[in-house]
Amino acid sequence: MQIDAVPLKRSITLSMLTFYGLGTIVGGGIYALVGKISVEAGIYAPISMIVASVLALLSALSYAELSARFPSSAGTPHYVHEAFQKNWLSIAVGWLVIATGVVSAATLVNAFVGFFSDLIVFPRLPGITLTVIALGGIAVWGISESVAVAIAITVLEVGGLLFVLFAAGGVLLDAPQRILETIPPLALEPWLSIGFGTFLIFYAFIGFEDMVTLAEEVKSPRRNLPLGIMLAIGLTTVLYVSVSLVIVLALPQEVLIQSSTPLASLIQHRGETAVVSLTIISMFAGVNGALVQLIMAARILYGMARKELAPRWLSIVNPKTQTPINGTLLSSGICFVLAVGFPLITLAKLTSTIILLIFMLINISLVIIKHRHPPPNLEVPVYPIWVPCCGAISSGGFVVLRIIELAK
Repeated sequence: MQIDAVPLKRSITLSMLTFYGLGTIVGGGIYALVGKISVEAGIYAPISMIVASVLALLSALSYAELSARFPSSAGTPHYVHEAFQKNWLSIAVGWLVIATGVVSAATLVNAFVGFFSDLIVFPRLPGITLTVIALGGIAVWGISESVAVAIAITVLEVGGLLFVLFAAGGVLLDAPQRILETIPPLALEPWLSIGFGTFLIFYAFIGFEDMVTLAEEVKSPRRNLPLGIMLAIGLTTVLYVSVSLVIVLALPQEVLIQSSTPLASLIQHRGETAVVSLTIISMFAGVNGALVQLIMAARILYGMARKELAPRWLSIVNPKTQTPINGTLLSSGICFVLAVGFPLITLAKLTSTIILLIFMLINISLVIIKHRHPPPNLEVPVYPIWVPCCGAISSGGFVVLRIIELAK
């Protein structure tokens, strides 16, 4: 029997994939960033949200087409290999993606344990240990079960945002009459503010790239992967714009500047229980992101091993659960070591820069593939060449801004 004779379990439907993607994108980022973007862009924060979603959509469309052309769990490194035909580059990109995922997971685990310790006194090391074991156990359990857990937490975190919208009372109902307040004039200053807000909130749209690593576990991947990515981005945009609209219309700018938790400020009139509940939801939103990152890292390890870009033992799939057990154990182990033993703040800041570099490379890869290969069959969506070109330019622009920010 070959080492990778057991396949992954193809059981994920379009609806499961969409909710999984929604959870990977929404995460805890919106809970943390929605106030900061409102401070940067002021009343024009919803415009920043829309601009950021359009920029994210450019790279998402490239991922959508590539995932349909090459439905492989290896994802990003496989796409790069198809374009450049360089093993060393594919291996480097693959390990960079894995590193960003594991560092993100470790950062989120640390944050979850820290928040939990604030609510209930609990030692840090046992907290990290139990959290990583639980997440690794869920990831090994089975892809259907892992996605079900991720979806359950996604419903919880989206429910938290919907509760904020409901608790804000009639603000959203009044939005049609006040919508002109959020439309910026044709002047430099407001658009600079919108630009700063866009740069900040763009990171809350990252996550769709993790969806492609489920290619060998999704039913009808050529159809469902591109559609799932688009649906996840679309739902996220509607949710983000609605929440930012309520915040900027309901809270005065001076309150936004002073408040580190504007979502909590919106529901304070509902009592302390509501505020604590929202805090707990934001905690679980973060740990949901950690679970997704571990699943993603394990799938890329599995996909790279099958293509002989990583050690072959990483392609072993458990016959019972049909999950890449060695890849999951390795990514969970590295996550534990990072969470316990290393300062993660600098690494966490670097991960977003690396992801943007990867976005730029993915868009360039699609341009090369479009020139090299004839249009694929009708099952594969084909987008105009300007989509990956604009995606590469926008990602590169964000990389430059990010490097300037890190250098300060």
